[in-house]
Amino acid sequence: MTTIHLVRHGEVDNPEGILYGRLPHFGLTDRGHEMAERVAKHFSTATTAPAALVASPLLRTQQTIAPLAKALDLPVFTDDRVIEAANSFEGQKVNARRLAEPKNLLRLYNPLTPSWGEPYRQIVLRMRAAMASLRAKLAQHGPEAEGVIVSHQLPIWMTRLAAEERPLVHDPRRRECDLASITSFTFASSTLVSVSYESICADLQPGTAVAGA
Repeated sequence: MTTIHLVRHGEVDNPEGILYGRLPHFGLTDRGHEMAERVAKHFSTATTAPAALVASPLLRTQQTIAPLAKALDLPVFTDDRVIEAANSFEGQKVNARRLAEPKNLLRLYNPLTPSWGEPYRQIVLRMRAAMASLRAKLAQHGPEAEGVIVSHQLPIWMTRLAAEERPLVHDPRRRECDLASITSFTFASSTLVSVSYESICADLQPGTAVAGA
Protein backbone atom coordinates (compact mmCIF):
# COMPACT_ATOMS: atom_id res chain seq x y z
CA MET A 1 0.00 0.00 0.00
CA THR A 2 1.31 3.44 -0.94
CA THR A 3 -0.36 6.82 -0.53
CA ILE A 4 0.29 9.87 -2.67
CA HIS A 5 -0.87 13.17 -1.18
CA LEU A 6 -1.53 15.93 -3.72
CA VAL A 7 -1.22 19.23 -1.88
CA ARG A 8 -2.30 22.53 -3.39
CA HIS A 9 0.07 25.44 -2.78
CA GLY A 10 -0.70 28.21 -0.30
CA GLU A 11 -2.14 31.67 -0.97
CA VAL A 12 -0.26 33.63 -3.63
CA ASP A 13 0.68 37.32 -3.59
CA ASN A 14 -1.31 38.60 -6.57
CA PRO A 15 -2.54 42.13 -5.82
CA GLU A 16 -3.46 42.85 -9.45
CA GLY A 17 -5.71 39.80 -9.62
CA ILE A 18 -4.38 38.41 -12.87
CA LEU A 19 -4.49 34.81 -14.01
CA TYR A 20 -0.82 34.10 -13.34
CA GLY A 21 -0.74 30.48 -14.53
CA ARG A 22 2.87 29.47 -15.19
CA LEU A 23 4.32 32.98 -14.91
CA PRO A 24 7.42 33.17 -12.69
CA HIS A 25 7.93 35.17 -9.50
CA PHE A 26 4.46 34.67 -7.98
CA GLY A 27 5.29 33.71 -4.41
CA LEU A 28 3.25 33.23 -1.26
CA THR A 29 1.65 35.89 0.90
CA ASP A 30 2.28 35.94 4.64
CA ARG A 31 -0.90 33.89 5.00
CA GLY A 32 0.37 31.54 2.32
CA HIS A 33 3.53 30.96 4.33
CA GLU A 34 1.37 30.26 7.38
CA MET A 35 -0.46 27.65 5.32
CA ALA A 36 2.87 26.11 4.31
CA GLU A 37 3.90 25.84 7.96
CA ARG A 38 0.63 24.10 8.76
CA VAL A 39 1.20 21.62 5.93
CA ALA A 40 4.63 20.90 7.40
CA LYS A 41 3.21 20.34 10.87
CA HIS A 42 0.42 18.12 9.54
CA PHE A 43 2.75 15.70 7.77
CA SER A 44 5.78 15.84 10.07
CA THR A 45 3.67 14.86 13.09
CA ALA A 46 1.63 12.17 11.30
CA THR A 47 1.89 8.52 12.29
CA THR A 48 3.56 7.78 8.96
CA ALA A 49 5.72 10.65 7.74
CA PRO A 50 6.22 11.09 3.98
CA ALA A 51 9.32 9.40 2.60
CA ALA A 52 9.61 11.46 -0.58
CA LEU A 53 8.69 15.01 -1.59
CA VAL A 54 7.91 16.39 -5.05
CA ALA A 55 6.85 19.86 -6.23
CA SER A 56 6.17 21.68 -9.45
CA PRO A 57 8.93 24.09 -10.54
CA LEU A 58 6.89 27.23 -9.82
CA LEU A 59 7.83 29.48 -6.91
CA ARG A 60 4.55 29.11 -5.01
CA THR A 61 4.80 25.32 -4.83
CA GLN A 62 8.49 25.37 -3.93
CA GLN A 63 7.76 27.80 -1.08
CA THR A 64 4.83 25.67 0.11
CA ILE A 65 6.88 22.49 0.36
CA ALA A 66 10.02 24.12 1.84
CA PRO A 67 8.94 23.99 5.52
CA LEU A 68 7.99 20.32 5.17
CA ALA A 69 11.31 19.48 3.54
CA LYS A 70 13.09 21.23 6.42
CA ALA A 71 11.01 19.47 9.08
CA LEU A 72 11.64 16.03 7.59
CA ASP A 73 15.20 16.76 6.40
CA LEU A 74 14.30 15.49 2.93
CA PRO A 75 15.23 16.78 -0.53
CA VAL A 76 12.53 18.14 -2.85
CA PHE A 77 12.38 16.62 -6.32
CA THR A 78 11.09 19.06 -8.93
CA ASP A 79 8.80 17.52 -11.54
CA ASP A 80 7.58 19.57 -14.52
CA ARG A 81 4.71 17.11 -14.98
CA VAL A 82 2.86 18.50 -11.95
CA ILE A 83 3.02 22.14 -13.09
CA GLU A 84 -0.02 24.40 -13.47
CA ALA A 85 -2.13 23.90 -16.59
CA ALA A 86 -1.27 25.99 -19.64
CA ASN A 87 -3.85 28.72 -20.31
CA SER A 88 -4.06 31.22 -23.18
CA PHE A 89 -5.50 33.86 -20.80
CA GLU A 90 -2.33 33.81 -18.69
CA GLY A 91 -1.26 37.29 -17.62
CA GLN A 92 -4.73 38.80 -18.02
CA LYS A 93 -7.47 39.83 -15.64
CA VAL A 94 -10.23 37.38 -16.49
CA ASN A 95 -13.77 38.73 -16.12
CA ALA A 96 -17.01 38.75 -18.11
CA ARG A 97 -16.11 41.95 -19.96
CA ARG A 98 -12.69 40.67 -20.97
CA LEU A 99 -14.04 37.31 -22.07
CA ALA A 100 -16.64 39.05 -24.25
CA GLU A 101 -13.96 40.74 -26.37
CA PRO A 102 -13.98 39.31 -29.93
CA LYS A 103 -10.34 38.13 -29.75
CA ASN A 104 -11.14 36.18 -26.58
CA LEU A 105 -14.48 34.77 -27.69
CA LEU A 106 -12.56 32.88 -30.38
CA ARG A 107 -10.79 30.94 -27.64
CA LEU A 108 -14.02 29.79 -25.98
CA TYR A 109 -15.50 27.76 -28.82
CA ASN A 110 -15.05 24.38 -27.11
CA PRO A 111 -15.33 24.12 -23.31
CA LEU A 112 -15.03 20.33 -23.50
CA THR A 113 -11.30 20.27 -24.33
CA PRO A 114 -11.00 23.18 -23.27
CA SER A 115 -10.12 25.30 -26.29
CA TRP A 116 -8.52 28.07 -24.20
CA GLY A 117 -5.93 25.91 -22.49
CA GLU A 118 -4.24 22.58 -21.96
CA PRO A 119 -6.60 19.65 -22.66
CA TYR A 120 -8.03 18.16 -19.48
CA ARG A 121 -7.10 14.64 -20.57
CA GLN A 122 -3.48 15.68 -21.11
CA ILE A 123 -3.34 17.10 -17.58
CA VAL A 124 -4.59 13.79 -16.17
CA LEU A 125 -2.03 11.77 -18.13
CA ARG A 126 0.96 13.81 -16.98
CA MET A 127 -0.21 13.86 -13.36
CA ARG A 128 -0.74 10.09 -13.38
CA ALA A 129 2.73 9.61 -14.83
CA ALA A 130 4.26 11.75 -12.08
CA MET A 131 2.37 9.81 -9.42
CA ALA A 132 3.53 6.51 -10.92
CA SER A 133 7.14 7.70 -10.76
CA LEU A 134 6.71 8.63 -7.12
CA ARG A 135 5.12 5.27 -6.31
CA ALA A 136 8.16 3.57 -7.84
CA LYS A 137 10.41 5.68 -5.64
CA LEU A 138 8.35 4.87 -2.56
CA ALA A 139 8.72 1.15 -3.22
CA GLN A 140 12.27 1.50 -1.91
CA HIS A 141 10.90 2.57 1.49
CA GLY A 142 8.93 -0.56 2.30
CA PRO A 143 5.18 -1.19 2.71
CA GLU A 144 2.71 1.61 3.42
CA ALA A 145 5.10 4.37 2.33
CA GLU A 146 3.69 7.83 1.65
CA GLY A 147 4.76 10.69 -0.59
CA VAL A 148 3.74 14.32 -1.12
CA ILE A 149 3.39 16.23 -4.37
CA VAL A 150 2.74 19.97 -4.13
CA SER A 151 0.89 21.04 -7.26
CA HIS A 152 -1.94 23.31 -8.37
CA GLN A 153 -5.72 23.40 -8.17
CA LEU A 154 -6.68 22.35 -11.71
CA PRO A 155 -4.18 19.46 -12.06
CA ILE A 156 -5.19 18.12 -8.64
CA TRP A 157 -8.91 18.42 -9.39
CA MET A 158 -8.52 16.77 -12.80
CA THR A 159 -6.66 13.88 -11.20
CA ARG A 160 -9.41 13.42 -8.63
CA LEU A 161 -12.24 13.60 -11.18
CA ALA A 162 -10.53 11.01 -13.36
CA ALA A 163 -9.84 8.73 -10.38
CA GLU A 164 -13.50 8.90 -9.36
CA GLU A 165 -14.58 8.31 -12.97
CA ARG A 166 -16.42 11.61 -13.13
CA PRO A 167 -16.57 13.87 -16.21
CA LEU A 168 -13.57 16.16 -16.59
CA VAL A 169 -15.70 19.03 -17.88
CA HIS A 170 -16.78 21.00 -14.81
CA ASP A 171 -17.70 24.34 -13.26
CA PRO A 172 -14.46 25.81 -11.79
CA ARG A 173 -16.49 27.35 -8.96
CA ARG A 174 -17.40 23.87 -7.73
CA ARG A 175 -13.89 22.47 -7.33
CA GLU A 176 -13.23 20.96 -3.90
CA CYS A 177 -9.59 21.97 -3.62
CA ASP A 178 -8.86 24.68 -1.06
CA LEU A 179 -5.51 26.40 -0.78
CA ALA A 180 -3.06 24.07 1.03
CA SER A 181 -5.63 21.26 0.99
CA ILE A 182 -4.69 17.58 0.71
CA THR A 183 -6.19 15.14 -1.80
CA SER A 184 -4.89 11.65 -1.05
CA PHE A 185 -4.73 8.61 -3.33
CA THR A 186 -4.03 5.19 -1.82
CA PHE A 187 -2.82 2.35 -4.05
CA ALA A 188 -2.48 -1.41 -3.57
CA SER A 189 0.38 -2.06 -5.94
CA SER A 190 -0.73 -0.07 -9.01
CA THR A 191 -4.46 -0.28 -8.25
CA LEU A 192 -6.17 2.78 -6.79
CA VAL A 193 -8.24 1.74 -3.77
CA SER A 194 -9.32 5.05 -2.23
CA VAL A 195 -9.42 8.82 -2.64
CA SER A 196 -9.86 11.25 0.25
CA TYR A 197 -9.81 15.00 0.75
CA GLU A 198 -8.94 17.22 3.71
CA SER A 199 -8.84 21.01 4.01
CA ILE A 200 -6.34 21.56 6.81
CA CYS A 201 -6.36 25.35 6.33
CA ALA A 202 -10.12 25.92 6.09
CA ASP A 203 -9.87 28.78 8.59
CA LEU A 204 -7.20 30.53 6.51
CA GLN A 205 -9.00 30.60 3.16
CA PRO A 206 -9.47 34.08 1.65
CA GLY A 207 -12.99 35.44 1.64
CA THR A 208 -13.12 35.81 -2.14
CA ALA A 209 -12.06 33.63 -5.05
CA VAL A 210 -8.34 33.59 -5.74
CA ALA A 211 -7.49 34.80 -9.23
CA GLY A 212 -5.04 32.72 -11.17
CA ALA A 213 -4.84 29.84 -8.72
